[in-house]
Amino acid sequence: MHPKAGGRRSVKAAALAAALSLGVAGCAYNEELGRNQLMFGVGEDSMAEAGSAAWQDIKEQQTISRDSRYTERLNRVAPRLLRASGEDPAEWEYLVFEDPTLNAFALPGKKIGIHTGIMDIMQNDAQLAAVVGHEIAHVEYNHAGERSSQNLLAQLGLVGTSIALGSRCGDNPRAGTDCSQNAQQLAQVLGVGAMYGLILPYSRKHELEADAGGVRYMARAGYDASEALEFWTRMAQASANQERPAEFASTHPATETRIENLRREIAQLGQGT
Repeated sequence: MHPKAGGRRSVKAAALAAALSLGVAGCAYNEELGRNQLMFGVGEDSMAEAGSAAWQDIKEQQTISRDSRYTERLNRVAPRLLRASGEDPAEWEYLVFEDPTLNAFALPGKKIGIHTGIMDIMQNDAQLAAVVGHEIAHVEYNHAGERSSQNLLAQLGLVGTSIALGSRCGDNPRAGTDCSQNAQQLAQVLGVGAMYGLILPYSRKHELEADAGGVRYMARAGYDASEALEFWTRMAQASANQERPAEFASTHPATETRIENLRREIAQLGQGT
């Protein structure tokens, strides 16, 4: 064995062992989700700080609505859902932003933003509760931290692959440019595989988990959870003319998938229609 080659293999083996040890150490069982969550390389405090910084940027860049038609509804619904989820509403910040898009979002650090556009298609407080509950669930389940961990894991894998491919080319001086080009192409293919095989599916999984958690919070807060189905039906109608990628290439599940998932969850709550 060439001494340099042996050294490279030792480095790669050590890097792989370190990555695996990080992954094992970062696995935590979430009882409410019924599965393990991969958490490493990120801490709750650092995620909260990043979320708060992003929230500040959003508040500076977007117009905060002062229209009582929106703010009174959110101020009525959000505290009720937060208490139902076991949270103290005083520790959270939730705002309506003047934006016509059909969107809402949550950030680590207990921040929730709702766009006026999505509130305009809601018929009642219960439909707003479906969206707010969904966003609360994202924060409660630390989906942002899990996504960060998954992204880091994918990056570690790609770096390791690049090192390994580069090492093989380096061990073969006759390989020349063709070997390097093939290595780069394979690394790009693996990058696409990581996106479609790990990052996007887990994002869709997070969305469905947040949907289910949101209707559970709705039920605990005394809202009719079946209104979540009505909301998503209206959402589908309102966005019917908008182009979106096929479900496998999207970070969000198809509306039909969400509705079916919600229907099963609501039936388990005894509120099915």
